[in-house]
Formats: sequence, structure tokens, C-alpha cells
Amino acid sequence: TDAQVSQDVLNQIAAQGFSTEGVIKTDGGYLVEGDILLTPENLKHTATSNELIYANEEHYRTTYLVTGLPRTITVSLNTTQANFVSATDEAIRRYNALNLRVRFQRVTGTSANINIVTYYQVSNTLGSAGFPTSSGNPYNQIRMNTYWYTPGIAVNALATTIAHEMGHCIGFRHTDYMNRSYSCGGTAVNEGSAGVGAVYIPGTPTGPSAGSWMLACGSTSSTFNRPFTSADQTALNY
Repeated sequence: TDAQVSQDVLNQIAAQGFSTEGVIKTDGGYLVEGDILLTPENLKHTATSNELIYANEEHYRTTYLVTGLPRTITVSLNTTQANFVSATDEAIRRYNALNLRVRFQRVTGTSANINIVTYYQVSNTLGSAGFPTSSGNPYNQIRMNTYWYTPGIAVNALATTIAHEMGHCIGFRHTDYMNRSYSCGGTAVNEGSAGVGAVYIPGTPTGPSAGSWMLACGSTSSTFNRPFTSADQTALNY
């Protein structure tokens, strides 16, 4: 609950350029903006750029990046549920089809670079993940809430959420973090300038980025699907 989060921590979160609304204390750190886990290491991070961003709905990366490219990032899955397996493979396929300098490969076991784990909780969080470490490795865990993902969930809907969380693991922020109402509905929330946690990616839209895989809110509808748009591909290649 908010009462478990001290003002010092909220100040650190704000200094990193993230919203302090609805912060939840959880295992490993603090859940912000719905699905992003900030670890204590993240909160101590010092920005490498003093660039100020006055955001709309462009594409953004964090100041945390995966280094040592080209490289292959391994991904494991802790469930044999058929649609989870198919969706994970589809999310990986979407990335690898772009021939990026980072590639993904699904493996078995728990020693993968990114481990997808399932849990059950009555909440509106579909999944969550964190950002790369200071050593340049991807965040090592994606948590998927099976409250939303029944065995009948459409593969493309599940693959879109997994690909979104993988995006956080390699350093992407929400494309609409400055106005979450764009994908989440409700009242528009604009956090102002944030030169620490969000760095604009050149060549991406300066207006709403419709259909982006990194929009803040998704869906479990059978028709929900966000394959990479041309702007997403620009962001990933950059």
C-alpha cells in the first residue's frame, strides 16, 4: 500500500523520472506505472544524460541499456501451459524477425537471462518486469498474472504482453508514459519533464504512437494484438 512507501523512496522514484502515483512495495523493489519494477539499485542510479524531455507519446528508452552487443538473450518459462509456450515463442519470433543486434532464444531451466514466472493475484496487473542492470544485463524476471491468463487466452494477446515486458527488460519505457489515458483511459496524467528515466528515441513519432507494443495498458481480449509497428521497429533498431 502507499503507506508502506516512504517519502524518501517516493522522492527517489520521482528523481528517476517515474510517476509516484499508486506505487506498490513488492518483492525486490517498488512497482510503478502499473508494470515496472524499480529495484533499490535502480533508485540509486545516476543519470548519464542531462537531456530534458517534454513528452507526448513518442518512443522512449531508459538510461539503463543492455550492453555487449551483439548477443543472444535466453528466455525460460516456468509453465507448460500450451498457450504460454506458444505465446513466448511468438514474442521471441517477433523480435528475432527484425534481425536486431540482440536476439532471444527460449531455453529450459532457471538459469536463463530472463525467466518468465507465473503467479496468481486478484489485481489489474497483467504482468510486470524491470529494467537492465548497471552491468548491462537484461532484467532477469517477467512476472505474469494467471488471474488474467486462462488456458483459453488467445496466443496473440498473451504474446503481446510478454513482448511488452521483454521490452522493459531490455530498457524500453511506455510510449505513452506522459499521458497514460491514451491507452488506459481515464484522466490524462502528464508528469512534466523527465530527463532521467526517459530518453527520446530519434526518428519515432512526436505525436501519439498508435498500436505500439510499449503502450502502457493492454488487454486480454481475444482480438487484442500489437505486433511491432514501423515506429516500434525504428525504436528497436535504434
